[in-house]
Amino acid sequence: MQEKMKICAVICELNPLHSGHQALFTYAKEGFPGLVCVLSGNFVQRGEPALLDKWARTRLALESGADLVLELPLPWAMAGAERFAAGGVALARALGCVDTLVFGSEGADIRPLWQLAEALLSPGFSRALGQVDSTLPFAQRRQRAAALLVGEETAALLEKPNCILGVEYLKAMLSQGGGLEAETFPRMGAGHDVPDEQGPLLSASHARALLRQGADVTGRLPQATLSLWEEQGAQGKCPASLERLEVAVLCTLRSLSIEDFARLPDVSEGLENRLYRAARQAGSLEEFYSLVKSKRYSHARVRRLALSAFLGLNKEQPALPPYLRVLGMTPTGQEILKRAKPALPLAARPGDFQKLGGEALALFEQEARADDLYALSLPTPAPCGRDYTQGILKLRF
Repeated sequence: MQEKMKICAVICELNPLHSGHQALFTYAKEGFPGLVCVLSGNFVQRGEPALLDKWARTRLALESGADLVLELPLPWAMAGAERFAAGGVALARALGCVDTLVFGSEGADIRPLWQLAEALLSPGFSRALGQVDSTLPFAQRRQRAAALLVGEETAALLEKPNCILGVEYLKAMLSQGGGLEAETFPRMGAGHDVPDEQGPLLSASHARALLRQGADVTGRLPQATLSLWEEQGAQGKCPASLERLEVAVLCTLRSLSIEDFARLPDVSEGLENRLYRAARQAGSLEEFYSLVKSKRYSHARVRRLALSAFLGLNKEQPALPPYLRVLGMTPTGQEILKRAKPALPLAARPGDFQKLGGEALALFEQEARADDLYALSLPTPAPCGRDYTQGILKLRF
């Protein structure tokens, strides 16, 4: 009988892989011989293309400690925190051999995050929400309602981006029936979207800004990231930029009807009318965002909607991913797959998706079309079809 290998999972974008990610991977590997990375594809939560494509980021993940990399498909990778977390947790659970989900948070104590997750899923939350001023933005309403259930100190964690995502991971674990444990790793370096001009550790947002500017970030990002960035840049493969797609996105937005906007993911309460008016007026994406954005509709949500329209996403998507797609592995990753008891089909090659058919094939074809459009966001536009030709990345140490 094989001795059980303890395996953990990390859900991430690695846009780009920074020192905080490296520290998280190192921590995970100290406690778990096997590390599975559930990685966003070529478009990310912010509603933009990832700086480096998913194959480059898969390589970074493997070089930095991951053993097996699975793709988080587009409808979950480019979604709000709740759907993003639900998709990632579903894939980690479906592998059938992952023991623990490890994620970063602004605090080391996971107990208040569990309290919040349970409170937000409880029947009492809806009643508490009804007691809060309905004119407030939803994030504020949710925090105030949670405070009625768990107290203001614990509810204040919903102001912290990593804690928000952590709570969504725990909610997904509870909603999907358990089967996983969870551990937190204290976030390192500057806060989310907070520049730290002098500090040695960069947040992902600040790292993206500096890399786009061509700034010298030697010693402030892992050497693996810096080396691959230089290599990919010399080949015209990075950085991907939404600016290169801007006219095409605006053309798509102007061609949509109110009914088309209503079919986009996360559109409700008449938002389609606001989107339609903005699309017919805006001469740039920033103008479109500003015309739609309000206290109720965040900038990130509007960005995702614009890109969803361009990429052809709509409300008619599966609730959870229908397959496990392997992007890369090490020899330990191969051992993990041997020990896996997958609850979803494992797929890697186009032929695998053809055999699956149905919603799995439709989702893969949607992913492939999106990746063909991603190729136009690169400094040197790449031809179509990489999702049909790229094999599993295999690193041997």
